[in-house]
Amino acid sequence: MNVPKRLLIVDDDARFRGLARMVLEGEFDVVGEAPEGATAITAVQELNPDVVLLDVNLPDTTGFELAPRLVAEAASTEVVMTSSRDDESYKELAQQAGAIAFVSKHDLSPASLRQALS
Repeated sequence: MNVPKRLLIVDDDARFRGLARMVLEGEFDVVGEAPEGATAITAVQELNPDVVLLDVNLPDTTGFELAPRLVAEAASTEVVMTSSRDDESYKELAQQAGAIAFVSKHDLSPASLRQALS
C-alpha cells in the first residue's frame, strides 16, 4: 500500500488554502496550513511534512526567502513553490531558493503536484 505524502500548505489566502486542501486531500495527507512564514517554520518543526506547498508572496516574507530556511529546518522536506502569477522566472528562482519545483496556482492538481515531486 502506498502511503500518501504528508503535505503542509503555506499561503496567506485562506480561500486558496481551503481549495488546495480540497483538491489535494486523498492524494496527499494534508497535515496543516500556515498563513505566513513564521507560522510555516513552526509548522514544519511540529508536523514534519514530506512536502511544503509554498506561496511566493506572504505577508511577512517571500517564498524565495523562506524556502531555504524550511529546507534547512527539515532536510527531508521537499518544497514546491506556487503563485497565481505565471512568471517564467519563478521556476528558476524557486530552484535557486532550494525548492524542487514551481507549480502555478492555475495548474494546481494532484497530477501536477505529483509530477513536480517526481
